[in-house]
Amino acid sequence: MFTADDFQYALENTRVLLGPQRQIETFGNTHFRFHLLTESMDRVNEVRVREGTVYAQRPQLLTPAHHAQLLLDNFGEKAREFAEWLRQPGSPLAAVLKYGFQFRRSEISQHVVHESVENVSERLCAQVAAAHADEPLSAVIQGVDDAWEVCLLKFTMDLVQGSAASNTNDLRRRGLL
Repeated sequence: MFTADDFQYALENTRVLLGPQRQIETFGNTHFRFHLLTESMDRVNEVRVREGTVYAQRPQLLTPAHHAQLLLDNFGEKAREFAEWLRQPGSPLAAVLKYGFQFRRSEISQHVVHESVENVSERLCAQVAAAHADEPLSAVIQGVDDAWEVCLLKFTMDLVQGSAASNTNDLRRRGLL
């Protein structure tokens, strides 16, 4: 079982060595191919390379009216008045984007390379960069072996943060915000 320190260590030691060339799509689903490198804690020059896909579903727009509807289930008149107030322009609850991800273990492969992490990362980054024309949504990430899934989730959270402003602007341009 991981501790808070284990999670913090994994978050602090997750590095994107080569990021995808695009962000999460605003009006469609997006999938990112990842290559996650982790060093063995027990052996010198042993690097595990995990490869797979993270699927990002189309962001959903959650408006103040949506928040208000959530409040109405089994609540009384005061809650309805509050919900009406939330629906008004200038409400303190702004519209937010909700992102959904699917992480499918069946699509993850892994292999061990007996070289330094520097050599493996350099070679893999060069391979993925050369293939970016065909796979612009590929990334190379370096993380922690025991908590590699935490590292992958950190990568996806960073994708959301990096995409949110662009997705919000796309929605505004189309009059949806």
